[in-house]
Amino acid sequence: MDHEQDQSEGLPVSNHSETPANRPLRVAIVGAGPAGVYAADILTKSSGVKDGDFQVSIDLFEAYPAPYGLIRYGVAPDHPRIKGIVNALHKVLDRGDIRFLGNVTYGRDLTLHDFRAFYDAVIFSTGAVKDADLDIPGINLQGSFGGADFVSWYDGHPDVPREWHLEAREIAVIGNGNVALDVARMLVKHPEELLTTEIPDNVYGGLKSSPVTDVHVFGRRGPAQVKFTPLELRELSHMDDVDIVLYPEDFEFDDASDEAIRTNNQVKTMVNTLTNWLVEEHTESENPSSRRLHLHFLHNPVEVLDDGTGKVGGIKFERMQLDGTGNAKGTGEYVEYPVQAVYRAIGYHGSALDELEYDAKRGVIPNEGGRVLDAEGNPVPGVYTTGWIKRGPVGLIGHTKGDALETIGFLLEDRLNLPAASNPDPQAIIDLLEERGIEYTTWEGWNKLDAHEAGLGAAWTGPEELDHVVRERIKVVPREDMIRISRS
Repeated sequence: MDHEQDQSEGLPVSNHSETPANRPLRVAIVGAGPAGVYAADILTKSSGVKDGDFQVSIDLFEAYPAPYGLIRYGVAPDHPRIKGIVNALHKVLDRGDIRFLGNVTYGRDLTLHDFRAFYDAVIFSTGAVKDADLDIPGINLQGSFGGADFVSWYDGHPDVPREWHLEAREIAVIGNGNVALDVARMLVKHPEELLTTEIPDNVYGGLKSSPVTDVHVFGRRGPAQVKFTPLELRELSHMDDVDIVLYPEDFEFDDASDEAIRTNNQVKTMVNTLTNWLVEEHTESENPSSRRLHLHFLHNPVEVLDDGTGKVGGIKFERMQLDGTGNAKGTGEYVEYPVQAVYRAIGYHGSALDELEYDAKRGVIPNEGGRVLDAEGNPVPGVYTTGWIKRGPVGLIGHTKGDALETIGFLLEDRLNLPAASNPDPQAIIDLLEERGIEYTTWEGWNKLDAHEAGLGAAWTGPEELDHVVRERIKVVPREDMIRISRS
């Protein structure tokens, strides 16, 4: 993606030269992941601001002490594009025209009433961090996990337990998107390969103790309908001492599949990669790897099986077949696989926010183009949303730019009719946070924490066989340590 692209095109240009009370427009953004940062960046680069028609004053709030949201706590640490996205977000926040206030939780530390008092508009970009439900028998057995919870653990999320039970030799991962591949890759990859990333020491130790030999990834439809991207797929072939195993009976293509392969280069690339792996399969070689990653298609999960003690002992699927349109239907044939753990990675789900309407089915804040709606379906003056909490957890990180462009466009269209803040002084919100004893963090504090994590990496020494490993950084996990370092 082009991180340097000017996002101001297409925004409305105002002919008015005044903002409320002849002062900068005060905007709060709740959520400092890509969606929130993109919204702030687009607003600062809008035509009216660049032309001097009006000024903006933006505060970016984050529940965690550190910025970046999904990039820091929702993407596998060995993801090849993380560094580029972090650098782009860092560049925006490092300009100094957007104030970062971390370790501030909406609904606990600040309410919607508070935001209305200090800001003319508030944008919610809180994303989606919960696992979508999979309603099948046995899904709550011991050893059945949500993929998002596992991601939070291996990404060193400050609010999840430090330990993860990695006791299974055979594991099922349900889902055919990028998160499913991330989860499977992190489960099967030898942890020594992850030392060049920022994984915390407790994560390295946990993965190193895992007895895993086989990880199975299951999708409902065929190879031409997968939801992951070519880059994620190719990453699988870069793992040391891990064989990729595919099954000829899973390679079914209907008319819709053939059409997609002909007309969509991404689909063509992924199908070619998978079929080449099938042809070249090396599991029967003289030197098989110690671990295997199995990719299964046309499998619909119907039950997680109990081993008799309340733990996962297997998983049952109905075999599927394509129906000509690219969708799948059941065949009535059932298969079972012995596994001791199941990870569901079928999508994320947004969480409700205090004082705002919530669509529980879709996991979003009801809105029209980013304008938040009330219970009657009317726009709530001065309240907006963007990112996954606006449209649902679909699309790549870069797609949130288009979301933010739309939302900011409507905010600027509403600018002269926004409910004016009663106390717009930028210092007023700081005074309130301090009065309430909120240990908020700042951009300066993030730079301290950033340097500290880099220092931990530089000082790391491992066993003799890992002398060649260079660690750029090691993520600090405990929230209290993050706060202490940031506020020192």
